[in-house]
Amino acid sequence: MNQPETLVQKLLNGDQASFAELVEQYQDMLYNTALSIVQNNSDADDITQEVFIQVYLSISSFKGESKLSTWLYQITISKALDHEKKKKRNKRYGFIKSLFGISETTEALPVEFNHPGIQLEKKESSNALFKALKKLPDNQRIAFTLHKIEGQSNLEVAAIMNMNVTAVESLMSRAKVNLKNTLQDYYNEKFKDQ
Repeated sequence: MNQPETLVQKLLNGDQASFAELVEQYQDMLYNTALSIVQNNSDADDITQEVFIQVYLSISSFKGESKLSTWLYQITISKALDHEKKKKRNKRYGFIKSLFGISETTEALPVEFNHPGIQLEKKESSNALFKALKKLPDNQRIAFTLHKIEGQSNLEVAAIMNMNVTAVESLMSRAKVNLKNTLQDYYNEKFKDQ
């Protein structure tokens, strides 16, 4: 396996085999990140492909000021958040279209997804966590996802999100409080009859 800098140099030189190596090396990381954000297997696949297309087309814009993985995370997060915004916009306009008799086949309910890092016996509680994550502001959700789900250090999260470590720690603290409140409601409701 090449070091990322060598891989980037090969990509810049137009080496096609190095692009296949890049995909092999980073596809799981990008897919898992996209899946954690959009919470839909098919959408995460599409986003991962879009990321690799963008990387292929714009590798020359990679300046090497950050790690290759940081740049890839940034692109993935951007594409995943854009995807969510587009989905919300389509959902909003879907109601207006239905008033005028224009029908579209859209997903009414969120698709259940399976995150590769979740064990089967923890699936119900992980679904509750991912639903609670959807309720967080984007910055808190991204910081939490990168740190707790993807296992990145606060320093790496700061580099990916273009902020300082103190800001990341603040986002993480607020995310934990918000998740605790949301999940407390979930568990109170779940165990109220027991």
